[in-house]
Amino acid sequence: MRPPYKLIILIILSGLAACEKKGDNTEVETYISQLKSNSYEASELPAFKPSDIPALLKYRNSALVISNFPHNGISSLWGPDCKLGMYVLWTIESIRAVEINSKYLIGRFPSQNPILALKDAPELDLVYDNKSHEEAAKAYYEWWYSSYKPDDKMKIDPLENTPYRWH
Repeated sequence: MRPPYKLIILIILSGLAACEKKGDNTEVETYISQLKSNSYEASELPAFKPSDIPALLKYRNSALVISNFPHNGISSLWGPDCKLGMYVLWTIESIRAVEINSKYLIGRFPSQNPILALKDAPELDLVYDNKSHEEAAKAYYEWWYSSYKPDDKMKIDPLENTPYRWH
């Protein structure tokens, strides 16, 4: 008796189709989709975990300008627009800040704004250029994929070896 090859193949394909793709993160994808379409309605950053960082890092270089996103209510600086990639890096910083219970944490906001500032400037010097975005994106990527243990990694400021800090 011949085995029912078509049935076996159908079962295998059904099983593969039901498997979740490795690295897919529905919550992150929904968040990104809402930010891209300027339809994100929450007033706070999502309560993501360190396990969400790889999915978020996929968007670190995006230069898409978004205009509807949570703002830190204590900031007197109101930036109506932000690059998606920069906002994603700020979201990752939020995860890190929550994990280490940062003294700079305001709700889930890791700083006043999703804007970089020069660390060593005598006065507040905000930077919005592509170079700072690229350097920050690279720093966060290298930080996350470094060989440090996850708990130790959270204690390291990804921007430590750059001229930038969060505003």
